[in-house]
Amino acid sequence: MSSLKARRIVSNSIIYILLIVLSIIWLAPIVWLVLQSFSGEGIASRARFYPKEWTIDNYRLLFTPASENGGPLDGMFPTWFLNTLIVALCTCIISTLFVLFTSYALSRFRFKARGIFMKVNLVLGMFPGFLSMIIMYWVMKEIFHLQGNYWSLVILYSAGSGAGFYISKGFFDTIAKSIDEAAMIDGATRNQIFWNIILPLAKPIVVYTILTSFMSPWGDYITSSYIIGLQNPDNWTVAIGLYQMISNNEYIMEYYTQYAAGAICIAIPTTLLFIFLQKYYVSGVTGGAVKG
Repeated sequence: MSSLKARRIVSNSIIYILLIVLSIIWLAPIVWLVLQSFSGEGIASRARFYPKEWTIDNYRLLFTPASENGGPLDGMFPTWFLNTLIVALCTCIISTLFVLFTSYALSRFRFKARGIFMKVNLVLGMFPGFLSMIIMYWVMKEIFHLQGNYWSLVILYSAGSGAGFYISKGFFDTIAKSIDEAAMIDGATRNQIFWNIILPLAKPIVVYTILTSFMSPWGDYITSSYIIGLQNPDNWTVAIGLYQMISNNEYIMEYYTQYAAGAICIAIPTTLLFIFLQKYYVSGVTGGAVKG
């Protein structure tokens, strides 16, 4: 009995030590970024974990209007933040509706092309989205004439969002169809059943869909930089703007610590969303994974 207890203590100790080490590895870059955002030494502090000089000017400068003698990116962060917020919110609303509509239809209705559609969509999901980047660029430029405009991102992010229906469909499958049938007997339409009965019961998957739909455009760089381009900083998203701060040797000397402050600012909204909606997010993922 004592040997079994000793083995359990040793195994638990090893697990806890491993988890602590992994936590430190995971948290160290985040802590370092936060410390750099308060550095008053500029780029000279990046070689040290703790800056020698501390200041909040990096955050203040992000939201200070550009002066005549300022740098080319001064005062642009609020514009980038607003552009990103507009794109993320519009995409979140449209994508959430597309995903929920598609998921409910595939969960409740049976039609000939249903199985083929799901299989084809599964195969297409194996290919990374940036493979279609060239055709997306030309569609936005030649058909919609929106190349270089952040509204083109809303169209691109939302257009294929319905293809991400698998987890939501799995969650809808867990809701008994007898509820729909009972409501129809009472005279409810499919539209009333979906909005008034199914969605309140599917609150976890709705929250999960909202979070994923919001986060995808919020931090995306590849698609936004390719579609919007680098010609007009007024249409940049935060990801493009922050990358430009450190990708150019001319800019990095001036904007390095502002980049760190901007990275912290852009992480705050998603962090708060996860903290307050975590229980719904977890239950949505686990509930939608039990059926396919």
